[in-house]
Amino acid sequence: MVGAEAKALGRGGVSTAARAAGLSRPTVHKAVAELASSSEATLAPGRSRRPGGGRKRAVDRDPEFVAAIESLVDPDSRGDPESPLRWTTKSTRRLAGALADLGHHVSHVRVAEVLHSLKYSLQGNATIQVLWSPVHDIEARRIDLDALDALRDLSQEQLGSHTSTRHLHR
Repeated sequence: MVGAEAKALGRGGVSTAARAAGLSRPTVHKAVAELASSSEATLAPGRSRRPGGGRKRAVDRDPEFVAAIESLVDPDSRGDPESPLRWTTKSTRRLAGALADLGHHVSHVRVAEVLHSLKYSLQGNATIQVLWSPVHDIEARRIDLDALDALRDLSQEQLGSHTSTRHLHR
């Protein structure tokens, strides 16, 4: 808007518009230049920059970043890796600090975004975080395997009795 006003005022318009708007003259000159170039390079609706403009994503700048997060989170992650329910007890700020120590400088917000994209939940229960230990994790996995074995045995027994009963009735 200031650039259009300065252009409309003609000679001395840049100085007058700069004083009236409380802007510097170089800023108004830049606005006038943008008006002149805007006819050939218009932005798509809803965009403030041309495609490709702006800061590159941390994942694109540092391809080893995701692998580094997974290596930090995996030893303490909870839940079955094949299951969609996985969570971590580490805070995103501590993970960001550990990543910085490894040479990957990112914010805790970016760490949270990557963890969400990896299907990790960040809402661990505080009681579980305090009480949970590697021994609990090993025990939970053993119980889970025992339960799966028991279900498998039970289904095999039911299948065997069902087929033998059908065989006798024929």
